[in-house]
Amino acid sequence: MSFRKILLAAVALPLVFATAAPVSAESLKGALAKAYANNPDLNSARAALRATDENVTIAKAGYRPQIGASASGTVTNVRDMSSGADDYTYRSGEVGISITQVIFDGFQTLSRVRSAESGVYAGQENLKANEIQILLSAVQAYADIARDQQVVAIRKQNLAFLNEQLNAAKTRLDVGEGTRTDVSQAEAQLAAGKALLAAAVAQLKISRATYVQIVGEEPRDIRQPAPASSGLPRQLDSAVQVAMTQHPSVKAALHAVDAAGYQVDEANGTLLPGVSLKGTVGRSGSDLEGGFLSSAGNDSTAGSITAQVTIPIYQGGAEYGRIRQAKENLGAQQIRVDSVRAQIQQMVVSAYAQLEAAQAAISANQQQLNAAKLALEGVIEERNVGQATTLDVLNAQQQVLNAKESLAQSGRNAVVASYSALAAMGRLTVADQGLQVAEYRSNDHYEAVKDKWFGLRTVDIK
Repeated sequence: MSFRKILLAAVALPLVFATAAPVSAESLKGALAKAYANNPDLNSARAALRATDENVTIAKAGYRPQIGASASGTVTNVRDMSSGADDYTYRSGEVGISITQVIFDGFQTLSRVRSAESGVYAGQENLKANEIQILLSAVQAYADIARDQQVVAIRKQNLAFLNEQLNAAKTRLDVGEGTRTDVSQAEAQLAAGKALLAAAVAQLKISRATYVQIVGEEPRDIRQPAPASSGLPRQLDSAVQVAMTQHPSVKAALHAVDAAGYQVDEANGTLLPGVSLKGTVGRSGSDLEGGFLSSAGNDSTAGSITAQVTIPIYQGGAEYGRIRQAKENLGAQQIRVDSVRAQIQQMVVSAYAQLEAAQAAISANQQQLNAAKLALEGVIEERNVGQATTLDVLNAQQQVLNAKESLAQSGRNAVVASYSALAAMGRLTVADQGLQVAEYRSNDHYEAVKDKWFGLRTVDIK
């Protein structure tokens, strides 16, 4: 079966389970939009990225002057007990302000800033990857509810059928055409059907709870979704190529390599000389009063500018250890890029394989269901003329039940696999899916804080 035919079959899949849906039914895209806006894990990741943005501001502090002020005062009270002289008090104090400006630090600040910027870019891409994963989880939660609703409906229908068979067996027993064994077999199958229905209802409750956890709201009239078709390349090689260039995890890994490279430059900078200027200005004063030592106040003002050149010669070997360490970290990040690309490729191939398998299963399960229904009708007719037993009818009904549930499961698998393929390519995003929700623009916060000199209030970016 060609991939094009698979996609056409995927689009036609909802017709298999078509039911009248209320106007207020929650669409899959609506659920994705709510998950994007409400998911607490996603909002937490956004807050963590805003904290990462501040690393650039912190790094840029190395370019800016360091300003400090100081003040001190002393009061001394003296009494000479041997001479009987009067008490006297000596007061002194000084205030000052200093400004230190680094002129050159071996390009350490420059490297630190660039490393922090690369870290922010990597964080932005990781956030996008996180968003994709949350949206995929929302798809899975939505599809699980749709499947579980179908299973509950199927098992309710099965229970009604088994009730009819039990009543029919009792009627035949009453008129002498059946046996007590037929009644017992029907009762046993009915009890098993009730257990299956209870398990299906429990599973639906679990799926609904998972949906609330991810989407943030109770599900409303979930409908059977169609597998994704738009944005999926026909050829697997094309999908892999898209993933290698567009998936945010790959981009994040490349930015991490840049950050590690700048950290090597920063470590090398510790071997270079540094130049700084320091300016100070201060005022001091003192006075003495009491006894014969009284004197007028003595005030003075002084200022200075100092240029300092620092040439590192040997710092115990720690500087060399940090350089080697930074180089090894760079190598590790470069290797990680290959690992991420291999992982993304595996995800794409796996998603396409699962989608093809699910579509093949849909076709086979539909054929199985059609055949099982015909077989059930035939066995019922044979039972009515005495050529088959109640057990034969119950076994045939079980085959119909299994085929219906398998069809529901393969439909769910097709939906999840198709969106998994989009996620693996980096295309399960607000923009690509046209979700009706305000897209979070992480770069707005970064632009707002990267050059801030002071301020305690966080920047509110939506």
